[in-house]
Amino acid sequence: MLLLLLVLIPMCMAPVCWLISRRSKHGRDLCAILTGFAELGLAIFAAFRGGQITLDGLCGLGLHLTMDGFRAVYCVVLAFMWAMTLLFSPDYFAHHHRRSRYYFFQLLTLGATMGVFLASDLFTAFVFFEIMSFASFPWVIQEETDGAIRAAKTYLAVSVIGGLAALMGLFLLGRYLGTLELSAIYPAAQKTGRLPVFYTAGGCILFGFGAKAGMFPIHIWLPKAHPVAPAPASALLSGALTKSGVWGILAISCNLFRGDPVWGACILALGCVTMLLGAVLALFSIDLKRTLACSSMSQIGFILVGVGMMGLLGEENAPAARGTVLHMVNHSSFKLVLFLCAGAVFRNLHRLDLNEIRGFGRKKPLLTAAFLLGALGIGGIPLLNGYVSKTLLHESIVEGIPVYGGILKAVEWVFLFSGGLTLAYMTKLFVAVFVEKHPTRQAEFNAMRRYLSKPAAIALGLSALVIPVLGLSANQTMNAIANCSADFFHAGHLHHPVHYLSAENLKGAAISVAIGAAVYLGVVRTWMIRNGRYVNRWPKKLDLEDLVYRPVLLKLLPGLFGWIAALFGENRLTGRFAAGTLNGAGRIAKLFGENRITKPLAKGACTAGSVGSHALSDSLDGAVLLLSRTVFRQSPEPVEDKVAETLSYRLGAGADRAAALLGKEKQGGRRYARLFYRLRQSFRSAWRQISGNLSFALLMLVLAICAVFVYILL
Repeated sequence: MLLLLLVLIPMCMAPVCWLISRRSKHGRDLCAILTGFAELGLAIFAAFRGGQITLDGLCGLGLHLTMDGFRAVYCVVLAFMWAMTLLFSPDYFAHHHRRSRYYFFQLLTLGATMGVFLASDLFTAFVFFEIMSFASFPWVIQEETDGAIRAAKTYLAVSVIGGLAALMGLFLLGRYLGTLELSAIYPAAQKTGRLPVFYTAGGCILFGFGAKAGMFPIHIWLPKAHPVAPAPASALLSGALTKSGVWGILAISCNLFRGDPVWGACILALGCVTMLLGAVLALFSIDLKRTLACSSMSQIGFILVGVGMMGLLGEENAPAARGTVLHMVNHSSFKLVLFLCAGAVFRNLHRLDLNEIRGFGRKKPLLTAAFLLGALGIGGIPLLNGYVSKTLLHESIVEGIPVYGGILKAVEWVFLFSGGLTLAYMTKLFVAVFVEKHPTRQAEFNAMRRYLSKPAAIALGLSALVIPVLGLSANQTMNAIANCSADFFHAGHLHHPVHYLSAENLKGAAISVAIGAAVYLGVVRTWMIRNGRYVNRWPKKLDLEDLVYRPVLLKLLPGLFGWIAALFGENRLTGRFAAGTLNGAGRIAKLFGENRITKPLAKGACTAGSVGSHALSDSLDGAVLLLSRTVFRQSPEPVEDKVAETLSYRLGAGADRAAALLGKEKQGGRRYARLFYRLRQSFRSAWRQISGNLSFALLMLVLAICAVFVYILL
């Protein structure tokens, strides 16, 4: 029951907050904050209790939730992030509009995201994943500017297309494995053998969940959505929602493709490109939140490198698995802090361009300390939590070099170089905001002493405190997180303890620091600054969305299908053919006239046309019938082995005894017992019919939404 409450409480409190906002804005804010902290307390309690729950028949295949070590860790992480952002939000939105809508969808998304991580099968995860995608769409479009609307459309398009691709993969897996339960996927795959169709299904699921994670080449929404979304929403988009995409990738990588080097190599390649490209885009950006967004893409690449190494190392995957889960947790903590800092800047200046916010952070100790901890943590500096997870990921690559040779040596240098770029762009942000002075407004910035309210300052301080606490107590806290997550990752055992501060591990960090210093001094300070102003040197024509996706979806495909359709339309090719056909038919009709030969032919043509028309008009009914016979077919009613033990039968038996005492029935009769039992069976049958029809209606609604979306897009 606790697991269901984790999902339902925020979802049910969303309309409550909306109703409260009709009377009191302060009451709405307080209700949302209390809901967030109640969810955090419940998540911690449920993490120790564990358990599972099954809702059979809901959404057709039923919903199944479970709590284990990894799920417990991330449910607490999610609840903490939502509690901190909700505590920060009233100050950030003090002068904004449409705040009730924001709180409504923030709580709704919290419940759906919890559902994703608690799912024990892929179908349950997909249902909550789609709810989460649509519920988070209003975050991106919150400000309703032209940029926000365009970014929101991109986000929605990627979510819908990715969701449909993932659904196709789930259908394939369900067809060939007979199950979508995570614990049963690997045994079923071993029993059926490694079929090529599994890679097709895996590719579809990877596309769907990778789109939400921000994986290359379907990362296009991420650099566009974060700059236009409110800062608390950006923190959740980056630190929480991207991890739901990673969860889906892990679900198939650790189960369907457990120990598969081919799949591992594919994920590793995508991870390397995502890691390096995200760092390069962040280095070129001069927008504070866009830089952090591209940084999220890069850090997701680091996580995917760990997932890929798990496949390549097989049973020796312990360092890769531990590094993956710890970097997921660490990245969530980094982005919570950094985006809240960006929110503090935007709240006061309503600007994000580095040239316009330069020097704002000077003489602001809390903001400086929080941002510095986030920057050093994400850069992998020793004694902070990011160093621990990056050390484990680096060690997994080094352990694979003797087996895979030069390829992994190249991966190691891409890893270290990307870490250096991370330090370079974070140094660029810190120097611009906290070290340099604004040429004209510095005195105004220095006078802004009350740049945060007390609740917002508490949220920022608590979020920043997590980074050094985890880093300094790595052997206790972070090892415990890795150990309790091992079962979900099917990780092997560490053959030796990891000495995080050994010379070999410090050497890797030192190489990244040296690369970062060289890039910052040699590239940022000399090439990316002109006349004292930061310049974005990235060519606009290399925007993947405008360069590839929009032309393909809005021009190439409509043009191609339009050209094909034109071949059969009224043009010179088919027009002349149609005219010739009609003339020939006319001459033949004149030759035969209304006689016994043409009348049967005409009647047959009319009959065939009528049959065809009815077939087309009834196609939807046919689809309904097909679905009712396959996907939504009613399973047989469960057989009651012990009828006499059912509650309805016992109540009826009590009524029989009472009637016998009153002289209305014979002693020992079973009239009311059988009647009550038949009523119970009728109610159960009706409920099953209603549930099935509701599931089918939801499916048809999704198909209708997809059709409308395709119509609008094309």
